[in-house]
Amino acid sequence: MPDIKYTITQHLATLSTSPKGWTKELNLVSWNDKEPKYDIRDWSPDHEKMGKGVTLSEEEMMALKAALGDLSQS
Repeated sequence: MPDIKYTITQHLATLSTSPKGWTKELNLVSWNDKEPKYDIRDWSPDHEKMGKGVTLSEEEMMALKAALGDLSQS
């Protein structure tokens, strides 16, 4: 399996921290030198290891934002 290249281009938020120091973060991440996308996943303290996560395009992030806004109104 080929190595996956990633660059966190912008840290947007830390959502939680585990007792072992891993953080669930919202970042803009460039995967394999492509356009950065929104990314939510767990990261080790040194950002060398990562857990499973979800990557969202700009359009998907805006749809998620709207859905979360709708939740707060109900």
